[in-house]
Amino acid sequence: MDKIFYVTTPIYYVNASPHIGHAYTTIVADVMARYHRMNGYRTFFLTGTDEHGDKIAEAARKAGVTPKEYADGISGQFRALWPELSVTNDYFIRTTDENHIKTVKSILQDVYDKGDIYFGSYEGYYCVGCERFYMEKELVDGKCPDHQTEPEYRKESNYFFRMGKYQDWLIRYIQDHPDFIRPERYRNEALAFLREPLEDLCISRPKSRLTWGITLPFDENYVTYVWFDALINYITGIGYPGGENFPVFWPAAQHLIAKDILKPHGIYWPTMLKAAGIEPYRHLNVHGYWNVDQSKMSKSLGNVVKPLELKDKYGLDAFRYFLLRDMVFGLDSSFSEESFVQRTNADLANDLGNLVSRVIAMTVKYFDGKVPASSQTEPIDQALIDTAKRVIREAGAAFEELAFHKTLMAIWELIGTANKYIVEQEPWNLARNPDRRERLGTLLYHLLETLRTVAVLITPFMPGTGAKILGQLGIEEIDRQDYTTIAGWGGLPAGRSLKPGPTLFPRIELKKETLAPPPPPKAEIPPVKPEIEFADFEKVDLRVAVILKAEPVPKSNKLLKLLIDIGEERTIVAGISKAYKPEELIGKKVVVVANLKPTKLMGVESRGMILATDAADTLTVLTFDREPEAGGRVR
Repeated sequence: MDKIFYVTTPIYYVNASPHIGHAYTTIVADVMARYHRMNGYRTFFLTGTDEHGDKIAEAARKAGVTPKEYADGISGQFRALWPELSVTNDYFIRTTDENHIKTVKSILQDVYDKGDIYFGSYEGYYCVGCERFYMEKELVDGKCPDHQTEPEYRKESNYFFRMGKYQDWLIRYIQDHPDFIRPERYRNEALAFLREPLEDLCISRPKSRLTWGITLPFDENYVTYVWFDALINYITGIGYPGGENFPVFWPAAQHLIAKDILKPHGIYWPTMLKAAGIEPYRHLNVHGYWNVDQSKMSKSLGNVVKPLELKDKYGLDAFRYFLLRDMVFGLDSSFSEESFVQRTNADLANDLGNLVSRVIAMTVKYFDGKVPASSQTEPIDQALIDTAKRVIREAGAAFEELAFHKTLMAIWELIGTANKYIVEQEPWNLARNPDRRERLGTLLYHLLETLRTVAVLITPFMPGTGAKILGQLGIEEIDRQDYTTIAGWGGLPAGRSLKPGPTLFPRIELKKETLAPPPPPKAEIPPVKPEIEFADFEKVDLRVAVILKAEPVPKSNKLLKLLIDIGEERTIVAGISKAYKPEELIGKKVVVVANLKPTKLMGVESRGMILATDAADTLTVLTFDREPEAGGRVR
């Protein structure tokens, strides 16, 4: 099979400026595109803007401009942002593009001629923000669940797509293709939608109330409704129907979306494709929300995080790293500037930046800045090499599963191993002994090879940093095949001159306006319990767990329900809600008792126990001073 990769972002609606949610989706797509290009895939990456509909017409009216002028302005902001974030899209599509309009009309006419579009009437609760009708049972306290506003009750004559005709086909297709929608929780959610009768889809708006849209080819008095316009961008962007790119890339199509548009992409779009006689896309990849103060970001709530402000303040690669490291793909994640700074200081300044600085500086000091030759490999050297080769495999496997945080965790395991290798081998002591110069050269060679491996592995995520590290190693650019050949230890030739550079990630001091709180009172130390036999202790299986998700247990004032990864995902219940907010725990590595018999707490099954210690009147969970592997045994 040819190595072909096609990735799309949603086309972003031009009713508001770009925020961190848009940046996340687009950067994920960029990371995927870069990774596949480096692996030798012929790659196409599409993004763009969705520009028709009620909201745009209304926003333009308030701004005193035409809808096209308004769309041009916001679309221009998106187009200008992506190069600032090192996004390497191959094409930027707009739904106002003439080729897109032509294709939409062609598909509409084709589906209409087949009898799958008809004229009818509809009445119900219409949310202008969502641009869709809601059934009464879908409302929450009479309001739109996304916008928290009361919808208008409307009755209208419109054109409808016979979506219900394809319900049984779609159910079978999803069941026969288990990875069609992923992660699995969203596949299950789509199938849950399909357990109810699938209503036909309203695909038009009368020009009597909306003219800003693509006119239906079979009725001049109506314009196309947003989904039968916007979704078609994924095929017009690669030249459907007659362009040479369409037959090449469409069979490999991967859509990236946030969970709020699962239904249009997982239900509407496949049925539309089926009606048009086009094969479905390959994968629908669904991620969660970036929350601020435990709420989804939105302009109306005033909690929007602007990506350029973070990039300009802390650096682009730190921003890209944080987004991919702190969100478990498919789950929600919480943003705070404090957690951003902590992650940057710990992972980038302390771990990666410190490793690069030490290794380059020692090579300059002890070998005049030239790569030393490697001689006899000792067991500790081989352990570092073996770790690197295992990390390469694990990082690649996690990437294919969209577990980008695990890919980065694996890379950081190698960084941690290299830092430990320096501490244990003490190159500064070897340098004092002329008889140990050969050993010193071998040690530094393996560290330089580690830097080369790390630089290549992080390049899709942090292209600037990867290039800087490679540049300090005297490598101007990496070959597109380097990502698949880095496991071959020894790619750095002896004698090459290094080119030392400035510190990659200076530590960030987060200024706080408030005074530090007084230290808590010292906790009363409980007496030591009676002695037990070692054989009794051996029965307890302690494991490293990564907390993927945390939420309060209903009707409890101290219990949190935690989704953890110990090599497998499981749920535990912990009485730590007075000490930790749920968002503070996401991504934290803790110690759990893994072989405790399951029990139910407040109706929630708990398979394990988290370890914590008393501190004054609160609890502190046990964590680690180095990066351990999820599922690793605690000895």
